[in-house]
Amino acid sequence: MIVAHPKLILLAVCLVALMSTAGVAMPYPILAPIFVKAPADAFNHFAGLPPKLLLGIALAANPLGILLGSTFIGALSDRLGRRRILLATLVMTLLGYLLTAWALDMRWYLLFLFARFLTGVTEGNVAVARAIVADLHPQLDRSRSFAILNAVLYMGWLVGPMIGGFTLPLGEPVPFLIGALTLLPCLAILLWVLPETGEAKGLQGLSLLEVVCRQHAFSLLRQDKLLAAMFWMQLLFALGVNAFYEFYPLWLVEFARLGSTGIAWVTAGLCLLMALSSATLGRRGHGSEPLQLARRNALLVAVGLLVLAVLPAVPGILLMVALGLPLAIYNALLPAWCAEQFAHHGQGAVMGLLSTVFCISNVLVALLGGGLTLLDTRLTIALGGGMCLLAVWRLGRLAAWPVTAKQAA
Repeated sequence: MIVAHPKLILLAVCLVALMSTAGVAMPYPILAPIFVKAPADAFNHFAGLPPKLLLGIALAANPLGILLGSTFIGALSDRLGRRRILLATLVMTLLGYLLTAWALDMRWYLLFLFARFLTGVTEGNVAVARAIVADLHPQLDRSRSFAILNAVLYMGWLVGPMIGGFTLPLGEPVPFLIGALTLLPCLAILLWVLPETGEAKGLQGLSLLEVVCRQHAFSLLRQDKLLAAMFWMQLLFALGVNAFYEFYPLWLVEFARLGSTGIAWVTAGLCLLMALSSATLGRRGHGSEPLQLARRNALLVAVGLLVLAVLPAVPGILLMVALGLPLAIYNALLPAWCAEQFAHHGQGAVMGLLSTVFCISNVLVALLGGGLTLLDTRLTIALGGGMCLLAVWRLGRLAAWPVTAKQAA
């Protein structure tokens, strides 16, 4: 357990998360214009496939890598230490951005997919950042700490898309080169401030392979029925949310006639509202109380997505931004509840499971949504609303579950 300077450690993690997330978020407002609005060439018409389908595959490559990395990076941080794993993964992410920029410059679609996948593997380290925040309990309130970290992550999603959208006219590789540069101060802060933490009880003496086999994300589902119930609920909700996250830029291109700059401004408004909402979130109690509040906000998200599917451009954009409020509250409550309920499994492994859920949904939505957009992009948004409604139902059952899991000290 961390005992020294917890606020300084939280500040360091937040600064690293801000710059790292800005690099991750930069590509999102520019991928749709690259594939849909750019002049036809061998890149955006690879193998004669429709650009929208190629976009869906490209969207799936990165989260597929994150999915792989999330299954074991968090568990490795329990064994090797948080600082060491963060350092290694940030270096690999930097190299992945450079490879992505080169692939765009050379117009090699397959290399672009490989680079996005490789970068995604190491971007699974967000589980490590969340594990560090969970380790700060009881020196810092867990719900409040997660809310602050989420606010910083949202700020990264605000800054990154704006830089990506505004620098795309300078050349398609430029945003990815900037993403690589943002990781350099990340590495400096990591080396200077963050102490080594981790080494969960019960994992000392195990080989790396044994740790991964015992503590990888999916092994936890066999160990804890409550955790498994949470997994399936969160998978449904993440499917719905990612249908929104991944395809609202395409909606903006098709129905609001916006380019990369316009998408960046809408994304900035959404992320700013999410950051402000998360930063002001206070302590929300224990037991089932956070789940009840999360359920109400999940319902708002579900209804919002269903309405968005039928709205015209201007009210649709306003609704997109407004959805940041319930999303921010939900995203702060659920990780804090999981950290409280399942700390005995190792915070790195538990936070890795949450990242894994998000990435599975990313991949599924990118592939399925890419196909649906060939018919109508609004079908993907409506499907997302339906998935969130199913999650609301399962979340109600989860809140009524007898609380028997061990709680963190």
